[in-house]
Formats: sequence, C-alpha cells, structure tokens
Amino acid sequence: MKHQQYSFSPSQLQRRQFIGGMLGAGAFSLASSARLFGAAARNVPASEKVNLACCGIGNRGGEIIKALYATGLCNIVALCDTDMGAPHTEAVLKMFPNVPRFQDFRKMFDKMGKDIDAVTAGVPDFSHFPIAMLAMSLGKHVYVEKPMAHTFNEVDLMMAAEKKYKVAAQMGNQGHSEANYFQFKAWTEAGIIKNVTKITAFMNNSRRWHGMKVDGILEGQPVPASLDWDTWLTTSQPRPYNKGYINGDWRSWFEFGNGALGDWGAHIFDTAHQFLNLGIPEEVDSVRADGHSPLIFPQASTLAFKFPKRGDMPPVELTWYDGVANLPPLPNNFGEAVVDPNIPPPSKGAAKSKGTPPGKVIYGEGLTFKGGTHGATLKIIPEEKAKEMASKLPEVPKSPSDHFANFLLACKGHEKCRSSFDIAGPLSQTMALGVIAQRLNSKLVFDRETRQITNDKIANALLVGPPPRQGWEQYYKL
Repeated sequence: MKHQQYSFSPSQLQRRQFIGGMLGAGAFSLASSARLFGAAARNVPASEKVNLACCGIGNRGGEIIKALYATGLCNIVALCDTDMGAPHTEAVLKMFPNVPRFQDFRKMFDKMGKDIDAVTAGVPDFSHFPIAMLAMSLGKHVYVEKPMAHTFNEVDLMMAAEKKYKVAAQMGNQGHSEANYFQFKAWTEAGIIKNVTKITAFMNNSRRWHGMKVDGILEGQPVPASLDWDTWLTTSQPRPYNKGYINGDWRSWFEFGNGALGDWGAHIFDTAHQFLNLGIPEEVDSVRADGHSPLIFPQASTLAFKFPKRGDMPPVELTWYDGVANLPPLPNNFGEAVVDPNIPPPSKGAAKSKGTPPGKVIYGEGLTFKGGTHGATLKIIPEEKAKEMASKLPEVPKSPSDHFANFLLACKGHEKCRSSFDIAGPLSQTMALGVIAQRLNSKLVFDRETRQITNDKIANALLVGPPPRQGWEQYYKL
C-alpha cells in the first residue's frame, strides 16, 4: 500500500512548532469556556417515552440503537450518520423507515432540536466530544460509547458540561449495570476486597493494526457517494479520504482512536477503578511498545499505572498488557479464564480466540481474584480458598435495570446513570494518559493537584491535543 507523507505527529513536526500549536489550543479549556447555548434539560414524564436521536447508526452505533429501542422506553425520532445508506447502516434504516435522516448532527439539531430529549453517540472516539457537547448545551441527555472522548481535556469539558447543564449522561459501559458492578460494590463494602496493591489487566486478541506498517497518512481515494467525509472528520484536521480510516479502522490511528486500551480497558478494570477510588494515576510508564509508531498503536504494549495511597487504602500498581504474544504473568493457580458468553467480540478476532481471553487479576489483602470483562463476576482463587470463603460472602443484589434502560430511566428522573460522566470521566482520563505514554513510548509523571504532566512538554500538550479544525472551535467553548 502506498502512503502519502503528512506531518501531524510529534516525530514529524519541529518540536517548537508542535508544542506551540498545542499549547495555543489551551485557550479552549475550562478556564475560557463560555456558554453559547443553553436550555434546561427535560425530565421526561412517566407517561411519555424518551424521544431519542441517534448519531452513528451502523456497526456499534446500530447495536446501541437496537438495545435502547428494545427497552420500550424510547421513540427513535432522528437518525444521523455521515455514511447514510452504506451497507452497515441498512439494518437500522429498515427498522425505522419513516424516521428523518441526517448526515450532519448540526443540521439535525437545527431542524429537530425541539423534538429531541436525548442523543446517542455511537461514533469514532474523536467525534464523541462535539456531538455530546452540543447536545448537552441544548439540554439533551446523552449516551456516549466508551471512552468518553479522545483527549484528557475533552473529558474534563464533558464532565463540566454534565454538571452545568444538569443532564443525564451515560458512558456505554455495560458492566456497570450487570453482575460485576454489584458484586464488586458489595464485596468492597463488606471488606472481602480490601487493601488491593496490584492489578493485572490484559487484552491479547488480534487488533486491526496488528501487522500494519505506515510512514504517513494513507493515500487519498475517491470518497464514496454515501459518505460526508468533511463531517466525518469533525474536529480533526483535513486529510484525504481512505477506506483505512472508517468502519472501525479509525481505532488503529492515534489521531482518531484510543486503541485496545480505550476500547477494552473500560470493560476490564472499570469497577476496580471506581470502587477502589483510584482516580488519576501519578505515573504511567510505557514498559513495552513493540513496533512503536507515532501514527498507529503498538503491535504489543505493556503499561504500568501507579496510583497513590488514597485515605487508608495503599498505593496500587495496575499493569496493562495488549498484543497477541504479550501475555501477562498469571498466578500458578489461575485455572480457566473467566469469560462472559454475552460479551460482544473485539472489532477483529473472536473473544475466545487462542491465548488468554481478556480479563484481570486483582491482588488484595489475603485474597486474590480473577475476572473477565463487562458483566463477568470475580472468582476467588485458588478454588480451595473460594470454597472456604463461600459462607462469608455477602449477598449481591440484582440489577434493577440494564445499562440502556438505566440511561432512559435517568432521562425520566427515575434512576441515576451508573456510568455517569463524573464516574466514567476519571476512568477515561486514566486511559487517555496511557494512550499518550503509548504514543510517545515514554514515562509520564502526572501531578494530580495541578492536573499536568510535569516531566515532558509534548506529553503535557497532548492532554489537550492539536487545535481543532477551523470552524469547530466553538465546541470547546460550550
């Protein structure tokens, strides 16, 4: 495959120019945010269904729409996709043939804003932010796939908007409405999980970028007739269309996605992050980055996250392993992996492919736990210890609603989002720091008080990222 040279990564820009451009983007931060729009969020009455507008209607976005609609709690009132009519959008279009269609979410809000209660964003990572910010500023509740946003700063702005506009805001993280969430909460409160000092998290399935080698952005190709490429790019800088960026392949590129960590980290160590009150790490070290590239994610990577002492809880080191051959060290008594048969497969490869299925090991005081992803519950290892503890385990309550019903009921004021932005935000920012460490293949030192990376100016500038494309700056001021 031929490649076109294009300067958009740290290694391809003069250091001073790169830092200057990104520090300049700091003008679009919380300190200078100004309310350009504003409408009170509406709690939908009990007798009414939530009027839902859906951005991204194919692939994962289509799955979200079907799951929300299946709850019986919403009406689908608008469909929006930059590639409207492409094969992956056909199933949803057939389900809702008479629903208005748009290719630009801005036009959708202009025309139908008054008819919309809530919005979904099942789109590439880098496009979560503008859709969610515009929706919240208009008083619309939002459901956003994980990770919340592409950069650390965008997550900050989205957390602030959730509070400012008083909306229900849910990050798609199904495990927060399934057994894993309620078990981890109950076991932590009962002291079964306590004084955790070490977590091993791993995702060793094949990914789209495995085997890829690039030396610049992809060579331009004719834009499909169904695709609004300019709107697809949203805040990103202009570049020629190539099919290697769309339909999930965007996840391979630092510019558009957050890699395996952003894709699966939220499903693997999310409950540990919340109920152990980990917050933001003070160090992230790129221990391994096979085939490191400033453009695409490593072929395999190991990241060491260090979280400080929190109250009476000891420091925690969380080590992340991705890459087919980059298998984690596991206890001798690990046994069979924990696999939830209901989890969706990775974007490439099957969840039960050769090697260790995605999961985690949690080392606490006196007990070691193994777990899988999403809603899969923890198991105490070895089995002899699990049998000994069986009578001492607290009762785990059943979930009152699945993740999709939880969001819609929150729109109606009946429940609170279990993966609200104030919960999901620090988790997403932890992953964003990991992505920066992967991108630069370096160690980061993060000051939790000033919220700055103190040992690397380029890494610190990446908390904000490159300036948005001309015409998209206003989304950082909402």
